[in-house]
Amino acid sequence: MNHVLCGLAVNPALPSELVQRLITVADADIAESLAARVDLCPEQAVTLAARVEESAERLAYEGLLTAADIDPVTQPGAALALLDARAGDPQWARLLATDPDVRRREKLAACPGLPDDVRETLAADADIRVVAELALWTTADMAARLARHPHAEVRRAAAANEATPPDLLAALATGEGLPPAERCLVCDSVEVPFTHDPYCPRAGCDLRSGASCDGSHESTVHETAERVLRNPAAPVEALLRFAGHPSMMLRWALAARPGLPPETGLKLADDPVPGVRADLAGNPGIDAALIRKLAADRGHDVQRTLAHNPRLPLDVLPRLAAAVRIGPTLLPRISAATASETEDLSRSSNPSVRMLLAQRRDLPAGVRDRLAADPDAKVVKSIAAHPGLSEDQLRAVIGRHGVQVMVGVAANPDTPPDLLEELSRHDPPARKALREIARHPHATGSALLACLADSRARPLAARHPALPPRTVVELLDDEDWQVVEAAAANPSLPPAVMRELVSGAEQTPAAPAALH
Repeated sequence: MNHVLCGLAVNPALPSELVQRLITVADADIAESLAARVDLCPEQAVTLAARVEESAERLAYEGLLTAADIDPVTQPGAALALLDARAGDPQWARLLATDPDVRRREKLAACPGLPDDVRETLAADADIRVVAELALWTTADMAARLARHPHAEVRRAAAANEATPPDLLAALATGEGLPPAERCLVCDSVEVPFTHDPYCPRAGCDLRSGASCDGSHESTVHETAERVLRNPAAPVEALLRFAGHPSMMLRWALAARPGLPPETGLKLADDPVPGVRADLAGNPGIDAALIRKLAADRGHDVQRTLAHNPRLPLDVLPRLAAAVRIGPTLLPRISAATASETEDLSRSSNPSVRMLLAQRRDLPAGVRDRLAADPDAKVVKSIAAHPGLSEDQLRAVIGRHGVQVMVGVAANPDTPPDLLEELSRHDPPARKALREIARHPHATGSALLACLADSRARPLAARHPALPPRTVVELLDDEDWQVVEAAAANPSLPPAVMRELVSGAEQTPAAPAALH
């Protein structure tokens, strides 16, 4: 891979004439980068797609290619992309429905708006993977048919399709009202009874982990039920029986479903598996009474997950903040707090609560300033990146808390250039702060040069347009390929160097990717 040319291909300052010349020497890697350009014109897209067939698919998804630009025989990937975007020719679907490559037929089966005759062809495909893919994405009428398919793998796919009629989803979960499946992937390939060894030594074996069949296709039937439980279109009332099911995975899936009646929620709250109770705690449909019960649950991840529940009563938050490490994240309930609730939270006696509030970036000025003056370092660390803080306030929080708040100050969009320079010169280096400085729009060339000393900040600084052009050119020879690509993508790279790089590529052009 030529990392210089891959970086140059996405450089926003690369002149259109050089983009055109780079297209003529592009290999698959360079073409992938070129396809990401926002200024690529339709003519250039057509030329690129003709040279590197792999790029045609992305260009089609980006809307840079139309049906008139595509030959489905030589560019099937692009044809499938346009069909997937409902912008292809229906005749292509008829052609690809009998393509000898099963992967293309599978991808076609996932496309929306297929003609009825194409869907019928795919539903009768000899490869069950194609039929299953159709069952996963097709419309309600075909999904209803495929939910009754004799192969368990097709039923498993229909179980995840939100277009499958609710009564059939219930039947797929419970097995009631449907004849038993006749086959599954396991008994298609091995003699049963069989349980797949997770360390299977068989060459080419693609059975799923845990796959098993004793004639009842039990692992696929189980997976089908789990998929129904996770399908939002499935009727909740038909699934409540799974609250007492022996399978932990099925109880786990049920716990995350909204719309559970209180008695089912209470039953799941006493589940012996902490993961089930944790998913229940994150369920936005549970009521306040159940939330308060779960707030006392010390099982793994239950309280932390509960803190992220958008219906969390704010009076429960201090208890959770004291019990578990929630981390520097904006909780949904805090994000939705009213003005009066925000005021109350900012005056909480619990510094962890004030820290969580400080993660908001739309606080009223009075609340923001109060938190910036907070005596607790973790609160100030959390508020330091909040827009609107003055330079004096930012300097004051550094003066009080030092390196603990430097990362937040460096990330603050209003931090001025001179303060960023001072932070970049801190001894010993504040490495996490250097990474924020390296992506900061106000960073100066001097500050960015200091950022180059940190291995993780180096690629960020190499791409920053304020980095001195001479340094950008030097970084084209860096040992780290990420730095090389970033420097080549830097819009401050001198135009003369861009031309020299493209000219060098033209003298030793890459071979075009083979067409499929």
